[in-house]
Amino acid sequence: MTMAGGIHDLLCWRVPASVSVFVIGAGDTPLPEEAFHLAGLVPDALLRFPLLEQPEPIERLGLVSYDIDFEDTSLDLREYTRAVLRPVCADTRAVAWAAFEGTFHYDELFTDQMAHQVYGYCTTDSEPVIEWNIAALRSEEWRHRIAEARAAFEALVDASGTGDGK
Repeated sequence: MTMAGGIHDLLCWRVPASVSVFVIGAGDTPLPEEAFHLAGLVPDALLRFPLLEQPEPIERLGLVSYDIDFEDTSLDLREYTRAVLRPVCADTRAVAWAAFEGTFHYDELFTDQMAHQVYGYCTTDSEPVIEWNIAALRSEEWRHRIAEARAAFEALVDASGTGDGK
């Protein structure tokens, strides 16, 4: 696997292709399977689960992880990722992101060190931001974009601690 390729190549390095999405702020109850029938695609497998050992500020909001798998690696996973992120932030105060499998760590959410592992994000009532180029994920511009997601995440956590959230 080379870093010169695109995101699609990295998501499809093995079959099934896997899109990993995380949502903070929508509670700990995973969405139903039908919520992932988007952009004309139906996943071949879907794992939905609240993450364990959530730090207290995140636990107040809820954090759910979704591993969305497709056997057909020729599918347009960029548009699918955009379609998945849009509704999970539409009607609730939430921050959602798509990141490479195995890169999640509570202490590094939206940090500069992890920015290149996140290829899409969405915040409350906004359009998803998707980057499908490996070189762009390593850029200063992308780190600034991820800092915007971190600011939204921190505001969400702060609001939940004061009773102003959700």
